[in-house]
Amino acid sequence: MLQKCEGIVIRAIDYSETNKIVTIYTREWGKVGVMARGAKKPNSRLAAITQLFTYGYFLIQRGTGLGTLQQGEILSSMRNIREDIVMTAYASYILELTDKCTDEKKPNPYLFELLFQTLNYMNEEYDVDILIHIYEMKMLNLLGLYPVLNKCAVCGETDGHFSFSIRENGFICHRCIEKDPYHMKISSSTIKLLRIFYFFDLSRLGNISVKDETKKELKTVIDAYFEEYSGLHIKSKRFLDQMDKFKF
Repeated sequence: MLQKCEGIVIRAIDYSETNKIVTIYTREWGKVGVMARGAKKPNSRLAAITQLFTYGYFLIQRGTGLGTLQQGEILSSMRNIREDIVMTAYASYILELTDKCTDEKKPNPYLFELLFQTLNYMNEEYDVDILIHIYEMKMLNLLGLYPVLNKCAVCGETDGHFSFSIRENGFICHRCIEKDPYHMKISSSTIKLLRIFYFFDLSRLGNISVKDETKKELKTVIDAYFEEYSGLHIKSKRFLDQMDKFKF
């Protein structure tokens, strides 16, 4: 049965000399894999639509297994991302994180919109560090992770001086600091941004100016939390970490 969907190409691998197997995250069906026959040929009508980051409409012959991509209409090629090696690296991490966190054929319109908005903001050259951290925080619930960010994870108090505790799964106040001798001391700006990134609607994002020191703290906390709880091993993240060594 031929069906049309709205989607974003999140993975593409070569299959034989001329074909590709393409993974598309769709608004209607979630993540789906399709065979794109002849897509590796330069003059193929599927060559452009099967490039990473491409957002568009896809006409797919669906069955019980791998579908077949018949044709597509590009709505955005995310050109600015493609032409910048740094943005390409960050956007590739977003795609791989999405791929690792999702199962086949489980619709999640909220995640589709989050993915599209994040890539679109990157393409419009918003701060990629901030976009990455927002996306990571938004993905936590999808992984079954619910850090306590609106109060102390130990006593429940909402006022005081806070640190971040991996052990206690969130913020801990100065009264409970002895519960975790390995707590992470962070600035009030980092505390505020962690809360904002986790709770707010990405569609309301404006221009955010964040100091390098605060970015470094955000990265330290989020990386440590993912390493402890997510169970994910993402290849593209290692490249980003190498780039970050030259930034901070």
